[in-house]
Amino acid sequence: MQRPSLDDLAAFAVVARLRSFRRAAAELGTSTSNLSHTIRRLETRLGVRLLQRNSRSVSVSEAGEAVLGTLGPALQGIESVLQALDRGRQGVSGTLRLTATRQAYEAVIRPVLPAFVEEHPEATVEVLVEYAFRDIVADGFDAGIRFGEKIERDMIALKVGPDLRMAVVASPGYLARYGTPEHPRDLVRHRCIHYRMTSAGNLLPWRFRRGGEEFEVRVLGPLTFNDPSLTLDCALKGLGVGYMLEPDVATEIARGSLIRLFEAWTPPFPGFFLYHPSRRQMRPVFAAFLDFLRPLAASRHPDASRAHVEAG
Repeated sequence: MQRPSLDDLAAFAVVARLRSFRRAAAELGTSTSNLSHTIRRLETRLGVRLLQRNSRSVSVSEAGEAVLGTLGPALQGIESVLQALDRGRQGVSGTLRLTATRQAYEAVIRPVLPAFVEEHPEATVEVLVEYAFRDIVADGFDAGIRFGEKIERDMIALKVGPDLRMAVVASPGYLARYGTPEHPRDLVRHRCIHYRMTSAGNLLPWRFRRGGEEFEVRVLGPLTFNDPSLTLDCALKGLGVGYMLEPDVATEIARGSLIRLFEAWTPPFPGFFLYHPSRRQMRPVFAAFLDFLRPLAASRHPDASRAHVEAG
């Protein structure tokens, strides 16, 4: 059997990732017909079918998945070495543009920012803090950081933080006045603080799960915000029950200024992901920033419950 070339294997990896010959050809800078010929040649040399394709879709065969299991990490390792050499030769300069929510900035960017700017004094960093979801390609961003649930499938995503949880909280004064709900469904009789998702336009649903039971509570209340800090402020003042990310209220819970309700009903869900369009288009300043984030990267938890929190 003739040994397949590394270029052919790399082309197969791109098609498998994008699930599209057209998009893969555009990324590789070749034609769809040439790419199709490359894959057929590779399959002939290996003697197995790597991709299942028809006029509408492309999927990876069982043999293709086996090849990817070894090929993917090997290609990433080669690419990382080449990028490191390139950064060492060119230096890191230019502007890194990121879009992130306030929570994503605090959890992901802020911890590494001092070391990054210290090590790369020629680089500049621009962070746009917002909750609306951005087209990072059209708007000229290197990457975005959001919850993984709404990231487009053709984006490359890297998990850059631990799993998170939601927390239902109320002040001691509120509970003394209105009583403590015993079950999440009792929240329909309480004054709850709504969160308006900027990109979707609808209200954040309050979802709960324990064991095999999972449901959504359609809460009511006189207050609606699109900024979590305002929800926190009103919850502290006893104006209603809040439904927020656990890190946003952890200090207040520890102090006793907020009481956490139904902790057993809010299991973990995958946290923040950094997403960007393509490794082939990665600039040195962005690649250097990724090096700082890799220690934060954690394994995905595909079976974890995902709260439908706004991703952007």
